[in-house]
Amino acid sequence: MSNKHAEPPPLPLDCPLIDSHCHLDMDAYAGDLASVVRSAAACGVCGIITVGIDLDSSKQAAAIARLFPGVWATAGIHPHNAADASPAHFAELSGLAADKANKVVAYGEIGLDYARNYDPAEVQQKVFSDQLGLARELGLPVVIHDRDAHEDTIRLLRENGPFPAGGVMHCFSGDSELARQVIDLGLHVSIPGIVTFGKSEVLQQVARDIPLTRMLLETDGPFLAPVPFRGKTNRPEYLVYTAQKIAALRGIPFSEVARQTSLNASVLFRLDLEPALP
Repeated sequence: MSNKHAEPPPLPLDCPLIDSHCHLDMDAYAGDLASVVRSAAACGVCGIITVGIDLDSSKQAAAIARLFPGVWATAGIHPHNAADASPAHFAELSGLAADKANKVVAYGEIGLDYARNYDPAEVQQKVFSDQLGLARELGLPVVIHDRDAHEDTIRLLRENGPFPAGGVMHCFSGDSELARQVIDLGLHVSIPGIVTFGKSEVLQQVARDIPLTRMLLETDGPFLAPVPFRGKTNRPEYLVYTAQKIAALRGIPFSEVARQTSLNASVLFRLDLEPALP
């Protein structure tokens, strides 16, 4: 579904945003990818991390990152695909990540999902642990998926840590206490467009409570478009609405949210953006 008629206004040049989690390889962007990236840049989104969820999508993410200067990739196997994971897959992902030309800046998305439960919990946990170890070997930040699996996710992160390169729990779905545990592990918390939904009081409180220095922003596009585009295809430029909501919740200027979260993402993922950031 096209939303071109309703693009947000450009941000001031000194207030860039970074979309720390998007799936540019998905069908929703097919045939329009260059336009999506251009529109994001025109609206002040200076960087996009496109995320792998299995071997094929990780390869596609790297291919997309090679095409666009402001796009970087991740590589990993999502818990929905855990049963298909094999040592051969891990070896390919490792090689993909090790090749600097592929612009792989993190390992993930990996984790646990007990809501859909496509694969048994014990299978998900084994694949998650294996990949946490691989991320440490590669020296990459980890991108964590946690849905209805908070206790086991935290346990496995503790058992397999520490993570010197850091990481992020993406599309955060817990409360402020869980956020504190994540931050205590040296990880960041990523806030999605869900924070703009009227009934997202728990996530809104998280957005108020956590240190801004530990916050990232994401679209999780093409999913979870923020208000006023809820139910439509999410695009990286819509990140502005998430940032605006967080600024309002915290009672601080939009520019402060934009600058700090962009700096956080730039440092975590070691993006070559520092000269462009205020």
